[in-house]
Amino acid sequence: MNAEFSRKITEEHLSREAFLYVRQSTLRQVFENTESTRRQYALRDRAMALGWSQDKIHVIDCDQGHSGASTADREGFQQLTAEVGMGRAGVVIGLEVSRLARNCSDWHRLLEICALTDTLILDEDGIYNPGDFNDRLLLGLKGTMSEAELHTLRLRLRGGIINKARRGELRFRLPVGLVHDEGNVRIDPDSQIRDTVQFFFDSFRRTRSVLGVVRLFRSKNLLFPQRAQNGPQNGSVYWSPLCHSRALSVLHNPRYAGAYCYGRSRRRRGGTPHQRGKLPKDQWLVFLPEAYQGYISWKEYEENQQVIADNAQRFGKEREKGPPREGPALLQGIVLCGRCGRRMKVRYYGGATDRFYYVCASEAEKHAARTCLAVPGHAVDAAIASVVLEVVTPAALHAALDIQEELCARKHEAESLRRQVVERARYDAELARRRYMRVDPDNRLVADALEAEWNGKLRLFRDAQDDFEQRQEGETSRLTSEQTQRVLQLATEFSRLWKDPTIPHVERKRMVRLLIEDVALAKGDALSIQVRFRGGALRVLETPLPKSAPELRRTPDAIVQEVDRLLEHHTDSQIVAILNQKGLRTGTEKEFSIPSVRRIRMAHGLKTQRERLHVAGLLTTLEMAAILGINRGTVNAWRRRGKLVGYRTNDHGACLYEPPSPELLKRGRLISGSESVSGAKVPHEV
Repeated sequence: MNAEFSRKITEEHLSREAFLYVRQSTLRQVFENTESTRRQYALRDRAMALGWSQDKIHVIDCDQGHSGASTADREGFQQLTAEVGMGRAGVVIGLEVSRLARNCSDWHRLLEICALTDTLILDEDGIYNPGDFNDRLLLGLKGTMSEAELHTLRLRLRGGIINKARRGELRFRLPVGLVHDEGNVRIDPDSQIRDTVQFFFDSFRRTRSVLGVVRLFRSKNLLFPQRAQNGPQNGSVYWSPLCHSRALSVLHNPRYAGAYCYGRSRRRRGGTPHQRGKLPKDQWLVFLPEAYQGYISWKEYEENQQVIADNAQRFGKEREKGPPREGPALLQGIVLCGRCGRRMKVRYYGGATDRFYYVCASEAEKHAARTCLAVPGHAVDAAIASVVLEVVTPAALHAALDIQEELCARKHEAESLRRQVVERARYDAELARRRYMRVDPDNRLVADALEAEWNGKLRLFRDAQDDFEQRQEGETSRLTSEQTQRVLQLATEFSRLWKDPTIPHVERKRMVRLLIEDVALAKGDALSIQVRFRGGALRVLETPLPKSAPELRRTPDAIVQEVDRLLEHHTDSQIVAILNQKGLRTGTEKEFSIPSVRRIRMAHGLKTQRERLHVAGLLTTLEMAAILGINRGTVNAWRRRGKLVGYRTNDHGACLYEPPSPELLKRGRLISGSESVSGAKVPHEV
């Protein structure tokens, strides 16, 4: 030990622990750069030579394979910092500064803690005291050089990678469906993988919806290939159900369009872990279109990106379009507000899917304002349907034939893919059988395992074959000769195809979107419908304002007049029976009831039968009792005996009476003690 070392190392330092930090940047260096590892572990002998006993020297080597650019995920460095901060460390040992840290902030933080706790730092060149100014200056300079060295290494490596990528020679993992072949990229030779990926892009071309493609794969019970990214099966292909995120990643990948590209995302340090931000195409580092044969063209790739962007619902932004849905609203996604220009939404009401409004409620949802515009949808859809039928009629035959051809193509594509699944399962079963046949029968340990594998493959083959046959039978049963003849008949007239109730709403919406770009609605004295076609032509339609919901639910005037006529001689219950017997219905298309008839009377100010008879001169029970000078019970008794003529005027049994005859009037006076009632006050009954 020289004089400098003896001056810096004190008894207090030797009484504390010595910590040796060992690190290699990558796992490859751990296995290949073994000499550096030996040099780092050899520093234990140097610490023992300086005076630390072997039991006080602790080795921290749990950060093997981690970069020193940051303390993230470096548990060993964090443990070392904690020991130093608690004053347990007398010396920190490392081969060089780059082993401890390649980041100046982490390095200077460690130096600050070592200076506060009087902890020494030992490397291959010497021993340093961070509390000493000269040593602190030298350690800071070493840390700066270590960080600059890391930058230089990265710059050289990245420069070589970019230069190789610009020549299109940089190889990296390809998506499933593409393989490397002698330095070139080509479509996977496996026919099942190739046809499945091609069917995926064909399906998106037809449905124009990512979720529609996922539904199609699920309905056909088709699997999508994926390539394992790690583990013992790294690089091998396995099959799994297609999900939405997987479908999006395939559509966003430009490699399927035959383009060689590099630098499509940028790494930003927003925390842990690092995040990647997608870049627009003009900021890609390398872009070589048509570098090899792809599944789709670059033009179709860009169209697909536009379709996905139109279908997306972004947070904080008005929905642009959206794919056609299953609801009956014909203009869903393409109708605009004629007042503010925003895209209108569809709102169903009354718990029914056939009652809907086109509503511009953006301001109402954001700022609790009034709804900008609301228009009943049926009137608008009827006007648009007439325009579509008028425009499409000359091309009706071609459109129907294309639809029929597309349906046949879908059936054949799905059948081909399912047949390939059966063929692959058959091949796997045959391969397992050959393996089992080649094994020694006496070696039961191996033979039993191969036999079990063979049985499993046979079961998979049988399940795949049964599924294929069942789906073939199901499709054949749906395509009867009668249905085929019906399709051929519909193909001759587009209007019949449009009005066919078996055609799904989503298909009509797709037909509309092929012709119409958008439709703007505005309310004035009439409803203005401005149609903008795909070619840029405009057409303005004027229709009467649709009736409001109360108007649509209002009872027709003819029924109100019929109720008014029946009230002359019938009670409410009798009127209900007569109206229902005639097949008449209320404004809500329901059968009549006593409350509904009562509401019609009150809404239109119609008098009841009792009121009408009373106006005609008939007397109530109280009035008759007052005139005759008897009580109400006697009046009812005389009516039952036929002495008084009464008429039932409501459903509660109340009656009105004709004026009494002079003989009856005389008899009533005799009963009341010959009391004159000429001046009596006649009570009024309502």
